[in-house]
Amino acid sequence: MANPLLHPWGGVGLQGLYRENMENKVVVITGASSAIGEQIAYEYARRKANLVLVARREHRLFGIRENCRVLGAKQVLIIAADVVKEEDCKRFISDTISYFGQLNHLVNTASLGHTFYFEEASDTSIFPHMMDINFWGNVYPTYVALPYLRQSRGRILVNASVESWLPMPRMSLYAAAKAAVINFYESLRFEVKDDVGITIATHGWVGSELSSGRIMLEEGAEMQWKEEREVPLTGGHVEEFAKMMVAGACRGDAYVKNPSWYDIFLLYRVFRPRRSRLDFPPAPLDHLEPEREEAFASRGGVVASPRTRAGPKAPSRLLPGFSDPAPAAEE
Repeated sequence: MANPLLHPWGGVGLQGLYRENMENKVVVITGASSAIGEQIAYEYARRKANLVLVARREHRLFGIRENCRVLGAKQVLIIAADVVKEEDCKRFISDTISYFGQLNHLVNTASLGHTFYFEEASDTSIFPHMMDINFWGNVYPTYVALPYLRQSRGRILVNASVESWLPMPRMSLYAAAKAAVINFYESLRFEVKDDVGITIATHGWVGSELSSGRIMLEEGAEMQWKEEREVPLTGGHVEEFAKMMVAGACRGDAYVKNPSWYDIFLLYRVFRPRRSRLDFPPAPLDHLEPEREEAFASRGGVVASPRTRAGPKAPSRLLPGFSDPAPAAEE
């Protein structure tokens, strides 16, 4: 199978001439209470689809439901559920089938990021949370929905990330989880064949304007839900990427990438792996201006400590019992 990241059209072939009519079709969107999930809901609403909006925070979904109705959605259900719990996933898929009788698109957008160096996490109990939300939060809804998507010959739209193949400092766990997501869906393509379409969307690094959301603290002791307004590094907005994602899914694209010129970094990594590591730019949050740092922190975000932000490389941590330098080898 050709590497999709090197495909100049991001997976668009003759199917690019096709446009699926979403009017009266049924779309389930997880992580719909904010950010990319919210904007994707609006895009499907403009296509007159029936929507099922799923998120942990039900109160956030009421206003989004009204916006979707104004934009043209036929019917909109809201369901409070946690995508890392299989029973919750069974419930919202069952409710969808009971109410609408079918499922055409499943959109998985729930995601959790972090901004700390791996060695500085003092509580490893947070590690499974990263995989739960970023990986199992895709797998469980897909597992439950797949029989119904086969019946409708429907599609899965996946919110992945460029970090899966372009790792960045202070995002090691996030990058690993997103890489697992992409490989899971790439393998699933072979199993479902032409019965269910899969569109994998990858975007470049995004900055987040945090309010009361969840982000992993640098100490690694606790987490908060991340409420983000994503802004790609290229200056585009989350709304633009949501349009690209839904348009790509309706065309039947296998991949949606933004920006497409990020492919050059994959080539650089493959052919110059050592140099790409040494020349890697500082972590994105290292460039926050002081006034933006204050605003970032005031809305629930956690900025790097001065020691962490001193440079792109994390300070070394001495192993217990080996705090003294090793003696020189005798000749």
